[in-house]
Parts: sequence; structure tokens; C-alpha cells
Amino acid sequence: DDIQPFKEFTIRGCRECQFSNGGHLFAAVHGNVIQLYATYTFENVGNLKGHNGKVRSIVWSQDDSKIISCGVDGAVYEWSVYTSKREGESVLKTCSYTCAAVSPEGGTTFAVGSDKTLKEISDSQIQREVPAADTVLTQVAISRSGRMLFVGTAQGSIRAMKFPLTVPGEWTEHQCHASSITKMRISYDDGFLFTVGEDACLYTFKIMDKEGRGLKAKDITYAEEILISKSDLQEKDTAMKELKTRVYELNMENEYQLRLKDMNHHEKTKELTEKFIQEMESLKTKNQVLKTDKDKEEAKHEEERQELIERQHQELQDLESANNQKLMAEYEKYQELQAKSQRMQEEYERQLSAKSESHKQALREQTEQYETKLHEKIGQLEAAHDEMRQTMRIHEETKKQIEEDADREILDIKNMYERRLREEKEGNMRLTGETGIMKKKFKSQEQEIEALKSDINNLNTEKNKLNGVIKSLEKDILGLKKEIQERDETIQDKEKRIYDLKKKNQELEKFKFVLDYKIRELKKQIEPRENDIKAMKDQIQEMDTELERYNKNNTALDLKIEESKQKLKANKEEMAVQRQKVHDMEAELKRFRTDVSNCVQYIQDPQKLKTKIVELNKKYVQSEQAVEAAGMDVDIQKEYARQRDHLERSVASFRKKLTKDQQIHRADNVRIMQENVSLIKEINDLRRELKIARTQISSLKYALNLDQNKKVHDLEANSNVLKKGALPIGPIISPEELDQTKKIVDIQKSEIKRLRDELRHSINRPLSNGQRLPPLEVAQ
Repeated sequence: DDIQPFKEFTIRGCRECQFSNGGHLFAAVHGNVIQLYATYTFENVGNLKGHNGKVRSIVWSQDDSKIISCGVDGAVYEWSVYTSKREGESVLKTCSYTCAAVSPEGGTTFAVGSDKTLKEISDSQIQREVPAADTVLTQVAISRSGRMLFVGTAQGSIRAMKFPLTVPGEWTEHQCHASSITKMRISYDDGFLFTVGEDACLYTFKIMDKEGRGLKAKDITYAEEILISKSDLQEKDTAMKELKTRVYELNMENEYQLRLKDMNHHEKTKELTEKFIQEMESLKTKNQVLKTDKDKEEAKHEEERQELIERQHQELQDLESANNQKLMAEYEKYQELQAKSQRMQEEYERQLSAKSESHKQALREQTEQYETKLHEKIGQLEAAHDEMRQTMRIHEETKKQIEEDADREILDIKNMYERRLREEKEGNMRLTGETGIMKKKFKSQEQEIEALKSDINNLNTEKNKLNGVIKSLEKDILGLKKEIQERDETIQDKEKRIYDLKKKNQELEKFKFVLDYKIRELKKQIEPRENDIKAMKDQIQEMDTELERYNKNNTALDLKIEESKQKLKANKEEMAVQRQKVHDMEAELKRFRTDVSNCVQYIQDPQKLKTKIVELNKKYVQSEQAVEAAGMDVDIQKEYARQRDHLERSVASFRKKLTKDQQIHRADNVRIMQENVSLIKEINDLRRELKIARTQISSLKYALNLDQNKKVHDLEANSNVLKKGALPIGPIISPEELDQTKKIVDIQKSEIKRLRDELRHSINRPLSNGQRLPPLEVAQ
């Protein structure tokens, strides 16, 4: 808002005005007189007269107890604000002062003028004069901290003086204005310097030290009050009233629109819930049909598995008996061969001893022959080495070609088996365990074959017989492989059926996704309604608190009224008693007057007059003790009556308080019961929704677990087959598909966890009377 004039003062030619630091006073210059005014009452509290010429500058001390002024007459005066008298002076007629400044403690004054010097005045004496180097100083300013001093010159430059002052002076000069500086001030926090010159320019300087650091900012507390005119306040009040009416109208309109929307949402939610229930029932029927089909298939698979186990057990027993017979026969043969080998070894030792002698003789003969042959053989050996190098090169080239061909064949075989694995993806579910047992038996047979091979190597003479045994065992292995292939074909048929069931499961998952989407949309529609309901509840609670406060105020006022009524009643009773007393005293006074008038007739007879006066004394004047006792009894009765009245009034007020408290508690109990009924209804609705969601989640969870168990079982079977070195007959699930299924399962688990948390939160929510509902049994 613009600045508006509030009060005008008729001061002609006022060129200098200065507010006090506290703001409660301000000083204005009228020629050679300084006039002091109160800021709040606008009264002229004092006039400071003493200058012979115009006053050019006035400065308040830090505590507003003194004013320092200077003028063209060469005088610097120190004034007391309280007495409006001069306390100190320094007059130099050769200098026309233009500005003065006072230190924060108020003991030192700095003044500048036409004599081109900066003067430091203390105790009405010039302590120091700092020459300005042929430049007229026009303005001076000192910081509130008392550590910085700035002066302005007639050339428009600013000098930061070294403080405390030295003679000759030291300063740093900054040129800014084009002509002389007329005013200069420092901000309250000593952070900025403001200057104004005759060139009509205002400059703002940031005060920093030599190292370029600014002063630490002081914490300044600003007033929260502001001045405002009555017309503006009335305009704002009218605007507020209009806005309140508009807000009320808009609230009414919004409530009407909310009611309409509530009705529409209620109808839509009814339709959606009916559709949802119908779809759920259809899905339940489909799920039951699928469960019955699954149970039938499981029973059939169980029967076939039992038959296969019995058949395999029988075959296993037959194979064990045949192998035991063969092993016994082979063991007998082995013992015979061992005895024969011992006999042959004895004969061989005898022959060895006989032949060793002949061998020594022949060795001498042959050494001679072989030495001759050795020379021949060395030449042949060198030729053979050359041939061997050529053959090695040829062998390496052929080896490389064979390795490349083998790698190609391996890659082709690998690709072929990968194709077979992809084609036969849904295999080997139930009978992988049986095939594993058969593979273990096959492995044990291979180990027996290896043992037989080691026996064959030791016993070279019986090689042909053992080869026949190995051939017979290989024939048995081929027969077992044929049986495994037949069983794999049956497993493939079963896997086809499982694939059909998986397709049905995928369709159910699609239905589940659609239902989840519908549930999310319904929740999105419900959330704004719940927020509105919450806001309305908060508003109702605020209104209830206001109503309770008003009721309490009314009860307190009723009690005060009752007490005042009781006091009024007691005062009335006391007034009646006092009136009765006055009436009795008047009657007694009349009787006394009549008796006195009767005594007057005996004034001529002193004896009768004396007797009559004695009778009057006995009749109307009581003894002091009786009077005191009567006074004491009256005071006791008054105190008793007063205490009784006070107790009766307090009992009546307590009874009224009790009745009002009972009414308030009855209303609170009714309101709490209504809130409890509404909360119980909400909890029942949530329980129904929870049951529906639980059935849906269990069905979907069952379907997902079934699918996941099948995939995991396939992976385990394939890994076992690969570890054993045989080819897997069932399909291999790719890691991408497995990650996708895991992500779906994690999403479903997080959704189930969120629903359980919401349910627990709604169950554990306290009722309005501070109690909690009994906990629900949440299915884990």
C-alpha cells in the first residue's frame, strides 16, 4: 500500500529531522531552534534554543538521553532530552559545521565542516583534528559497533578512515558521486552504507573488511504490528464477510453436488458388485469342475504309478537273482584260473632258472652280434626319425581336421538334442524317479563291467570268455533302454494332458487379471469418497468440541445466575429481618413516648415521678450482661443461618451440575453407540470383502502353486538326468520363463501382504469409546 499522511506540522524551512533510536521522540529543526515532539501524542515536549545560526545536523545518542547538534555558527552543542538544557559545548567561529556523529557510548563526538578537517570532540574539548588534504568534508557517519568511521567530501568521494583516528589521518578513498555528498547513513546491522549527493544519486555500499569478509549479521527482531487506516480495515471486513457468504454458498452447492455424486456412485457400486458376484459364481463353478477333473486324473495317475512300481519291483527281483547266479559261476571260474596260474608260475620259475644259464651264454654271443647290428640300426634309426617327423606333421594336420570335424558334429548333435528338448518340453513328471532308479542300476552294472574289465586285464588268458559275458550284459542294457523308451512315450501322453490343464490355468489367470483391474478401479473410486467422509468427520468433531465448549460455558453461566439468585434471596430475607427490627423499634419507641408522657403528669410530685422513672428504667433498660448475651446469641444465629444458606445453595448447585453432567454423558453415550454401530457395519462389510478376496486369492494361489510346482519338478528332473550323463526326455524351461513366473508370484505375494496389512489396520482401529474389536483369524 502507499504511504499516507497521518499528521502535518507547521515548521517552515525544516531541512533536518531525526527520530530517536527508540522511536518514541523525533527532533525537527526550525531555523536555529530544535523542536522535540512525541511520536504517539504529537505533543511538543521541548524546544532547544542556543544556536545563533541555522542548525545543519542533529544526532541522538544510543540511549536517547542526549542530542548533539551543530550549525553554521561554528558551535557543537550537547543537549539533555529530559531537561531541555545544554550540557556541553564546543564553539569554533571560524568553521561552519555541516554534520556531526556520536560514538555508541556517547562520550565522543565527530564533526566536519568548512575548515577541511575532521574533529574529535570529547568533554567539550577538541581532542584531535585530522586534516583532509585540501578537501572540504561534508558528511560523517560512525557504525553502531563503534569500529568504523566514514566521511563524505565535496568532490563526491567516500573515505573509510582508520579508526581510532591518527594524525595525520589514514584512509581509503572511493569515488562515486559527481558532486558533493549531502547525506550519509549506515544500516542498523552495520552491513551497508547509503549515500546521497547533489547529483541526485543514491548509492548503496556493502561494508567489508580488508580480506573481503562481511560483518556477521545480527539477529534483528521485527515488530509484528502494522499500522492500517480504519477505512481499509472496514473494506477488508466487508470483503471478508462477502467471501464468507460466498464460501457458505459454495459449501452448500458442493454438499448438494456431493450428495448427487454419492447417489450415482452408490448405484454404480451396486451394479458392479452384482456383476462381480455373478462372475465370481461362474468362476467358482468352473473351478469346481476343474478340481473334479484334476482329482480324477490324479487317481488315474496313482493307479498307473502303483502298477509300474509293482512291475518294476518284479523285474528288479528277477534281474538280481540272474546276476547272483552269474556272479557265483564267474567266482568259481576265477578260483580255478587262480590255481592254474599258481601252477604255471612254479613251472615258469623252474624253466627260468634253467634258461638263465643258457641265456648268459647266448647273451655273450649275441652281444657281439648285436654290437655289429647296433651300428647298422643307428643309421636306420636316424632315417626312421626323419620319417617319424614327417608322419608327425601329417598326424597333426589330420588331428586338426578330425577335431574340427568332431566339433562340427558335436555342435550338430547339440543343436539336434536342443531341438528335441524344446519339442519335448512337457515330459517326465511322475516317472522320472523310476527312470532315475533304473539309471542307478545301469550305473551299478557299468561298474561291474569295469571290474570285470580289470579282471580281464589281469587275466589275459580268459579274455575271450569275459568278452562274451560283457556282450550278454550289453544286450540286457539294450533291453532296458527299450523299456525306458516305451515308458517315456507313456509320459509324453501324460504331459500332453498336463499341457491342456496349463492352458486352462492361463485362462483363469486372465480372468484374475481382469478382476484385479476392476477391484483397483473400485478402490480408486472409493478413495475420494473416503477422504470426503474423513474431512466431514473432522468437521463434525470440531463442531462437537465447539458445542461442548458452549455447553460448558452455559452451565458455568447458569451456576453463576443461580448463585446470584441465592445471594439476592438471602439479601431480601436479611432486609425483611432488618425492616421487622425497625418496625419493632418504632413500636417500642412509641410505647416509651407514651410512658414518658404519662410520667410528665407527675412532674409536680417528685416521689411518684421517681417511682415511675425507676419503673421505666426497669422496663426499657436491660442489664449489660443480658445485652451482651443477646448480642452473642444473635451473632451465632446469623452465622448459623448464613452457613446453612451457603450449604443449601452449594447442594442445589451441585444437584443442577449433576443433572447437566448426566444429560451430557447420556448424549455422549448415545453418540458413541451410534459410532460403534456404524463401525461394526463397516467391519462386517470388510469381513465379507475379506472372505471373497481370501477365496479368490486361495484359488489363484493354488493355481499358481500347481503351475510353479510342475515347472520346478520339470527342472529338477532335467537337472538330475543331465547330472547322470543321460539325455532328458521332458522339456527344459527357459530361464526367462522361470523369471517371469517368479515375478508373477512375487507380485501376487505383495498384493496379498498389502491386503492383510489393510485388514489388520482396519481390525486394530480403536472404537470411539477406546475399546478394540476382537481380532480376526487371518489365513496365512
